[in-house]
Amino acid sequence: MKFDELHLDGAILEAVDRAGFDSCTPVQARSIPEVLAEHDVMVQSQTGTGKTAAFLLPTFHLLLHTARFTDKSALVVAPTRELAVQIKDEADLLGERLPLESEVFYGGVGYQRQHEALADGVRVMVGTPGRLLDLNQTQHLDLRSVGIVVIDEADRLFDMGFYPDIRKLLRRMRPREERLNMLFSATLSTKARNIAWEHMNDPVEIEIEPENITVDAISQTLYHVAGEDKTALLLGVLARENPKSAIVFTNTKRMAEELAQRLEYNGYPSEFIIGDLPQKKRLAIIKRLKAGESEFLVATDVAARGLHIDNLELVVNYDLPEDPEAYVHRIGRTARAGESGRAVALACPRYVYGLEAIETLLGRKIPVGELEDGLLAADASRGRYIDRSAVGPPGGDRSRTTGGRSRRDDRSASSPRRSSQRERVDRARVRREGEPSTAGRDGSSARRPGPTHAPEQHGRAAARSGAKRVAGRPQKRKPVADVAGPSAGDSLEKRLAYYRRKYGEDFQPTDEMLASMSTPGRSAGAAERKPRRRPARGAAESKRGSKARPDTAVQRPKRDEKRTGIWARLRRIFGGTE
Repeated sequence: MKFDELHLDGAILEAVDRAGFDSCTPVQARSIPEVLAEHDVMVQSQTGTGKTAAFLLPTFHLLLHTARFTDKSALVVAPTRELAVQIKDEADLLGERLPLESEVFYGGVGYQRQHEALADGVRVMVGTPGRLLDLNQTQHLDLRSVGIVVIDEADRLFDMGFYPDIRKLLRRMRPREERLNMLFSATLSTKARNIAWEHMNDPVEIEIEPENITVDAISQTLYHVAGEDKTALLLGVLARENPKSAIVFTNTKRMAEELAQRLEYNGYPSEFIIGDLPQKKRLAIIKRLKAGESEFLVATDVAARGLHIDNLELVVNYDLPEDPEAYVHRIGRTARAGESGRAVALACPRYVYGLEAIETLLGRKIPVGELEDGLLAADASRGRYIDRSAVGPPGGDRSRTTGGRSRRDDRSASSPRRSSQRERVDRARVRREGEPSTAGRDGSSARRPGPTHAPEQHGRAAARSGAKRVAGRPQKRKPVADVAGPSAGDSLEKRLAYYRRKYGEDFQPTDEMLASMSTPGRSAGAAERKPRRRPARGAAESKRGSKARPDTAVQRPKRDEKRTGIWARLRRIFGGTE
């Protein structure tokens, strides 16, 4: 079917022509006429078949030409920020010459621009559930003004836990009879049908093909490989396939960051997307990838759904996903809109257990490739320490690839408690001898630069400081003994010579000192020391450790004097004699 046969607005058809669209895809040919007839639709179709245009084009036409919706707005609910931005960009493209303003609403950014757009009366709104509810609760977004509702990627929304939020959004809108409802999903699950039954008006069910079995246009290959050879095999696949663009999927954020750095070391400029990456950077990365400025992207499943990249040639499952549906969603990034694509999966011992479920879902075995000679390429990053706290191009700008990260995934990489014994011994040798390290963080044979000075310079510096180093640790100096004074048996001349050396040649002893030094049995220096006074018996501590009691004989006169003064005051007051 041609778009000219759909009786759409002339400006809409011009925008479709400028976008390069000629014929309708199956989902567009079946759903657009139903929506133009103002029927609710519930569509099951794979991503990449033109679903976005299938609901945007009739929505534009109804907002412009149907009296029921001329004073209403349209709302598109998407599961992720990336998909919401993508829908908004396509709305700008298809509605370029239409008097319909569109805006995107998602979390992680400021409110001012979104508040201004709502105040200006935006007609086409695209957003994620959390931010839409937030704007409604602050009374900036009036959900009762919404006349057309589109729920895109419904199964993904429900998988992400947005089912309660979707129901809350729909309950705050006008009654279902007063609005038009559309639901698009790769699979029509029980929750999707519950939404249709509760919040839609007897929707027309349109089933194109479930996404989980539409993989015929994708050439798939599976390689069984040891865990330590996965990066080398990935490099060999990239060298053989030589794709202009590729997405490599991993199961963890930690591995996505590390793999992007290893690809950089091997000459493949790469970026990565994980859930904790700041939203501004995520959008910038996707924009560069779509524009062809970036060729390779390493991502977790956050980018597996709703990320549309034209002419994506290769998808690599570096880690086999544990969820079999995630495998289909990943490889669905290629072979979009009827084009062909290639997908390669690396099955290592850690994740190979998910292969059976994937093949059961596909209904057939994935062809196994042979590890030919030379397919394992030389890995320049093998054994190299990867600092996941600041991942980026080696020696270059790290602003593109640095982002917030989940500490749970990175504990094994950053915690010193998990360092191997070999690494700890190696670090001790570096401190002791100044040798380069031979053990990486993962126990591999990486060489690290040693100290900036040579070992012999280190030894000379230690000698200058007066401290000897044994096994890398400074030893304590032995204390130098004081020179002993004259003993009791020394002669008077020897004692006087000692004191003159001690106090100077001008030392002149007194008669008392001479008499003391002449007394046999007195130790040297006794004349200098003052006699030790014995404490009074009353001030000494008892054997039990109690405090000494003061002498009562000293305190008694004060008590008697005080007592006498009290009696004298009483006599003056009351009179009388003693």
